[in-house]
This record gives sequence, C-alpha cells and structure tokens, in this order.
Amino acid sequence: MKWLFKWIIDDIGLALAALKRGKTWLVLGLIAGFGLLSWGVLQFALKTDSVLRHLRNTASVCRELSNGPIIFLFCGMMFFLFAMVITFGEIQRYYHFRERGGHFQARQSLHHGIFWAVVAIGIASAALILFNTYCR
Repeated sequence: MKWLFKWIIDDIGLALAALKRGKTWLVLGLIAGFGLLSWGVLQFALKTDSVLRHLRNTASVCRELSNGPIIFLFCGMMFFLFAMVITFGEIQRYYHFRERGGHFQARQSLHHGIFWAVVAIGIASAALILFNTYCR
C-alpha cells in the first residue's frame, strides 16, 4: 500500500522544492496580479450588466453602455487574455534560454515579456478607467 501513494508524496516534495525557486514566485505573482486586474474589471462589468439590473440583483449606479464601449471592452478583454498568455510564454522562454546559456535570446525574451505585460496591464487599466467613468 505504501508504494501506491509514493508518487503522491514525491509530487508534493517536488512542489515544495519548486516553491524555493524565484521563478515560481514570479509566475505566481504574475498570476495574482493579472487575476486582481481581471477581478476588478469583472466587478464593474457585473454592475453594468442589464440583465442583473433588470432582475434587481445589483445595486449599481452605472449608466448603460452604448455599442462603442461594449465593443471596446469585449475586444480589449480578448487582447488582454492574449497579452497575458504571451507574457507567460515569454517569461518561460526567458528562463529556458537563461538555463541553456542563450544570453541574447534570454534578454530578448525578457524584453518581450515585459512589453506584453505592460500591454496587458494597460488594457486592463483602460477598462477600469472606462468603467470608473461610467459608474461614478
């Protein structure tokens, strides 16, 4: 029976070992940061939802959005997700090249990762600013 659960114990040991590395904490921080931005946008989006207002499930003071802001927010959130995924990919590439001695490629991947992180944060910030102007 002991051999049956050995792989679980080994996986827990590997997970604890991963928490000792800085790159694990960087990725967890990125996930938490992007998650907080998404949560903030979602909170405003639920306040402006016409179905929830019709059912009186939200106590919002937001104006109704016209087609332009709705299209901007929809497309913006799609690009936010794409930029977020690209950021994680570039950070992974950075660590891959750094471990293998590819200094130029690692630096290039780090610059791309920072750029796409800034793009993702900018898109989410623009959505928060837009919602803030409609909801106050």
